[in-house]
Amino acid sequence: MKIWTYGNAALRLAAKNAAALSAESFLGCSCLTLQATVWLPAVQHYNESHFQPEHKESWLMAFRKALRRTAVVGGGAVAAAFGLSQLMEYRKTQARLAHVAAEAEVKVPYADELPSRQTQLEALRDTPEFDVLVVGGGATGAGCALDAVTRNLKTALVERSDFSSGTSSRSTKLIHGGVRYLQKAIMKLDYEQYMMVKEALHERANLLEIAPHLSAPLPIMLPVYKWWQLPYYWAGIKMYDLVAGIHCLKSSYVLSKSKALELFPMLKKDKLVGAIVYYDGQHNDARMNLAIALCAARHGAAVANYTEVVSLLKSKDQQTGKERVCGARCRDIITRQEFDVRAKCVINATGPFTDSLRQMDKQEISNICQPSAGVHIVIPGYYSPDNMGLLDPATSDGRVIFFLPWENMTIAGTTDTPTNVTAHPIPGEDDINFILREVRNYLSPDVEVRRGDVLAAWSGIRPLVTDPNSKDTQSICRNHIVSISDSGLVTIAGGKWTTYRSMAEETLDAAIKSHSLSAEPCRTVGLMLEGAKGWTPTLYIRLVQDYGLEKEVAQHLASTYGAKAFDVAKMAKVTGQRWPIVGKRLVSEFPYIEAEVLYAIKEYACTAIDVIARRTRLGFLNVQAADEALPRIVHIMGKELNWTQEKRTEELEAAKTFLYHEMGYRSRSEQLTKTSEINLDYQEVVRYKNRFHKFDKESKGFITTVDVQRVLESINVQIDENALHEILNEVDLNKNGQVEIDEFLQLMSAVKKGQVSDSRLAILMKTAEETLDIRGPVTVDRSGGGV
Repeated sequence: MKIWTYGNAALRLAAKNAAALSAESFLGCSCLTLQATVWLPAVQHYNESHFQPEHKESWLMAFRKALRRTAVVGGGAVAAAFGLSQLMEYRKTQARLAHVAAEAEVKVPYADELPSRQTQLEALRDTPEFDVLVVGGGATGAGCALDAVTRNLKTALVERSDFSSGTSSRSTKLIHGGVRYLQKAIMKLDYEQYMMVKEALHERANLLEIAPHLSAPLPIMLPVYKWWQLPYYWAGIKMYDLVAGIHCLKSSYVLSKSKALELFPMLKKDKLVGAIVYYDGQHNDARMNLAIALCAARHGAAVANYTEVVSLLKSKDQQTGKERVCGARCRDIITRQEFDVRAKCVINATGPFTDSLRQMDKQEISNICQPSAGVHIVIPGYYSPDNMGLLDPATSDGRVIFFLPWENMTIAGTTDTPTNVTAHPIPGEDDINFILREVRNYLSPDVEVRRGDVLAAWSGIRPLVTDPNSKDTQSICRNHIVSISDSGLVTIAGGKWTTYRSMAEETLDAAIKSHSLSAEPCRTVGLMLEGAKGWTPTLYIRLVQDYGLEKEVAQHLASTYGAKAFDVAKMAKVTGQRWPIVGKRLVSEFPYIEAEVLYAIKEYACTAIDVIARRTRLGFLNVQAADEALPRIVHIMGKELNWTQEKRTEELEAAKTFLYHEMGYRSRSEQLTKTSEINLDYQEVVRYKNRFHKFDKESKGFITTVDVQRVLESINVQIDENALHEILNEVDLNKNGQVEIDEFLQLMSAVKKGQVSDSRLAILMKTAEETLDIRGPVTVDRSGGGV
């Protein structure tokens, strides 16, 4: 895949858009001209068809010569254009920030404590009329609400599920301009797409500034396996830096093969010639979305999750006689009560469900949303370095795969396949295996990429859109679109997570103009989000010192809640241990604590799914760990919210269903089924049968918790009976309370093939067998425990 064949294509882009080109695009074209006049001749002379290993030295000389020529020929032009561009950008940014600072302090009515969900619902019901009603609580909808309320508009927001329950929590977790979008902009002469990248890079810098606890720069490595690709990739990545201008996070750089392997030791060594590292941003997407919504609530917006729009309210315009949208009939999903919310302007920010609301406005209107599913998987953290991502720019089918460290795990994705709109997308096994195959292509053969290592998987629906105002209604819009219907419904659709703020600004500008609203200018540039004010990188140390939290837990709280972490710490209960003093974990291997469940309720969590998926990210990181934590989460929420036993059971089952279908538990569990083939050789079968019979002393053909407990006691190992039931239940395919010999052999065969990993029963029985072999046979009179 020739990602960076800019050259003449770039010059055609410049010519085509000469009238629209500004200083920053002139900079881009200057750089591209250099590539056309200097790089392409050198590279084409040494392209893959002519390059031979023995010509390496001459090629390197040509490469160095091209470098010198670039500096001489283009240095002055690039410097002048770059300086002019960045001066304009700097002055523009400073002017906006100065305007924000010069304005009176934005009112924050709920700076100390958030209003309860019930209070918010009462505000929705009792307010005679809002200026703006936003429908949709994803990143864009929450961004619109925050933009509106900080312009002194009376603002409401309703979301039929939870904040960030859809696409906004199922992203690649990157805050980026889009390297591949820049490539397409050049190759397809698409000036609009170039400006989209430019805008996204500006928004990337702003988002990293306004939520530093939830986001950070991340170096991403692009490995190079062919010598001639180095200048192509280098030129393209440098262009990415230059387009970012003053918003460039850190300058990209080239690595030798040895240095690349030092930084990313899991990388495939064979034919590796070097690597290029560039920087983008990374964030906790669901928590970021929530921070935006909570920030809007603190500024006075009436926001309510689990509140769906049943229908749009309309009234006749006295001047024109036309029907105008004037609010919505809403239903509280929890109580099933309905009420009207009246507003001068209604904004449709429902992502993949854009057309549903548009058709409430006008039934016969055609769809504009073209949904595309993107699947991601989470595998253990040892698959990637702690602070270095990987980009595969050319997968086997031409797509791009990211391989990134995230929350001490590794996230890989994404796919891009057409799908139907649904509130509950399910990751497919084909997509999971595709990602695993691509990961194997870039990792060392020493690293066995196993299907059983997939700890979680999810699918997010990207709402690609067609422009309803375009003559070509079949053409997908590469950016977002803002449209206003004849009845005044404002729709914002498409776009990227990174540009949520600028999309919201554009939407509110259009809404204010079309509905003649009296409002202040946009104030969201530089506006700190929930928890950002007062956060520092060393805040976690105070949490450890002041409250006696574990270091890992304190770091997690600081990076999740920012300065609000102290509020969570105050709710933490004493452990009764010497250390940590407070903070009982929900599961041992993750830093989530019970106090977070209580705090989640203050953050409008209404269900157990809200807690495992969006207030914490446990469901996205490890479905089995989330499943283990569920009973405790439901117990804490049930006690706080006065749930009946029936309600608790319902919540537990709903959360288990969510994990099973939407978070990949089903795909994981189906790796071991009743019909699984036993693919073991004769020696392996004999070895595993002998292991099994050490537990099945009476040769019953099956083992129960009693059998396992007896062996464990003989080697002085104590395991809770409930935990033992869970361990056996993972392998008990018949669900009859016992594990037969065939089920055990199916398990060991699945472990061998990599379909199952970290099986607690397999590891427990192997460890017990090894201990018994060292100690020798245990006599009957001592088998009850004791050495």
